[in-house]
Amino acid sequence: MRSHQWYGTEGLRSFSHRARTRQLGYLPEEHLGKPVIAILNTWSDINPCHVHLRDRAQAVKRGVWQAGGFPLEFPVSTLSETFQKPTPMLYRNMLAMETEELLRSYPVDGAVLMGGCDKSTPALLMGAASVDLPAVFVPAGPMLPGHWRNAVLGSGTDMWKYWDDKRAGLIGDCEMAELESGLARSPGHCMTMGTASTLTAAAEALGVTVPGASSIPAVDSGHDRMAAASGLRIVELVRKDRKLSALLTQEAFEDAVLTVLGLGGSTNAVIHLIAMAGRAGIRLTLDDFDRVARTVPVLANVRPGGQTYLMEDFHFAGGLPGFLSRLTDLLHLDRPTVSHDTMREQLDGALVHNDDVIRTRQNPVASEGGVAVLRGNICPDGAVIKHIAAEPHLLKHTGTAVVFDDYKTMQRTINDPSLGITADSVLVLRNSGPKGGPGMPEYGMLPIPDHLLKQGVRDMVRISDARMSGTSYGACVLHVAPESYVGGPLALVRTGDTITLDVEARALQLNVDDEELQRRRAAWTPPPERYERGYGALYSEQITQADTGCDFAFLAKPGKVPDPYAG
Repeated sequence: MRSHQWYGTEGLRSFSHRARTRQLGYLPEEHLGKPVIAILNTWSDINPCHVHLRDRAQAVKRGVWQAGGFPLEFPVSTLSETFQKPTPMLYRNMLAMETEELLRSYPVDGAVLMGGCDKSTPALLMGAASVDLPAVFVPAGPMLPGHWRNAVLGSGTDMWKYWDDKRAGLIGDCEMAELESGLARSPGHCMTMGTASTLTAAAEALGVTVPGASSIPAVDSGHDRMAAASGLRIVELVRKDRKLSALLTQEAFEDAVLTVLGLGGSTNAVIHLIAMAGRAGIRLTLDDFDRVARTVPVLANVRPGGQTYLMEDFHFAGGLPGFLSRLTDLLHLDRPTVSHDTMREQLDGALVHNDDVIRTRQNPVASEGGVAVLRGNICPDGAVIKHIAAEPHLLKHTGTAVVFDDYKTMQRTINDPSLGITADSVLVLRNSGPKGGPGMPEYGMLPIPDHLLKQGVRDMVRISDARMSGTSYGACVLHVAPESYVGGPLALVRTGDTITLDVEARALQLNVDDEELQRRRAAWTPPPERYERGYGALYSEQITQADTGCDFAFLAKPGKVPDPYAG
């Protein structure tokens, strides 16, 4: 085993390592000759999605001990979608680096990766893929459904809805105070099909979790059992030498893309899966998402893409195994997972228990996958829209642009009557991409002006180089690439221009002739760099664009990194 070079040789260094392990209070028979398992835990007091992972780590350890391994818990960066500013997306690659370097530099034979809040899942798997040890992912699990009076609430999704109701004057401060206490009722990540649920489902589809793990509610006793089972499993994977590279194959990523699209999942998954695939040495593109989207229906009736249910309903309806059992003809069933030699074996006996939560293919939520990839002179390298969460009449729309150069300006002026915003206007936000945001914040669900909300308007066409929360909804065109901050065509749009969105044709077009655009480009000057030093400067120097996954160029490129010499 890999840890043998730290513990098992006759030199001075091994003597020192054994002596320091005695200092930690461990007997030789507790660890010598046993698989050493790193438990990477993103627990934090300020991350409500992960606040229970301190306890779950104990269950993982229980499983590792039971299987004859030696567990060591490592605290790693927590990426709290709720609190971290300007966005945890700025720090996804930092956690990926931390994961990679911890696993490479310490005497570990395998890893259990504990995360779930949006960016933690891809970050942990990106880092682990770059090291290529045996690994199991333990999802944090969704929180319990929210409740307010007689309404069942979905975190994020209902926050946007009721905030708009408040701005429209339909509810007041008393109702909002009640909602504040009812929206998020337990530990765990968002219980809608937001980015967290989408990415943990993708991890299960990739085969790096134990079966059914991604939808178990965070506070369910089954979640504790899943964590212990993951500890048991990682020891067996080390003994079999089944590394992540055996799981993270081209076929696995194709199945993960299909899963995300069939769930009506978050647009953020596009960026993250492209980055994760790149770390595994696999080229995944926007065109792959668009191609698969045309072949798979949306079967998960889970908000916000669906109309009714939340993740607890999805779990008890059969979870991801039940969902995938309805798409077996589209899956690669002969690839391995952490728990089985084939996905076919893993899905054997999987059932759906509620046909309204997980629909049949004869009665889908939508006839094709929940994300569309757009092209045009605004977005030559692509943009995305979650069209199943938009009002249908806006999916083919031409309107006059109202342009905001940054998010703060937009917040300050969106209700200015002099802007002349109507329901047919196209709101455009720029300088909010990977470099311009910085970090590509979730600004893409631009607010609708108060006067339109009071008229009953709840959706408009909105275009940006930002992202939006997976719990968000609306006709929001996102991830415009290249971003405006680096001179992408979005930088050339002016208020008063007309823009045409045609989702069926997969088109997004600025209706301005090429000669005028050339004149505007000649007059454009690049903005100053956001950072002069520190991590932000490294980020700005190395970050790639949305269509290639927003990884760091020096991490995404191919090449080997040697294991350290431990003697």
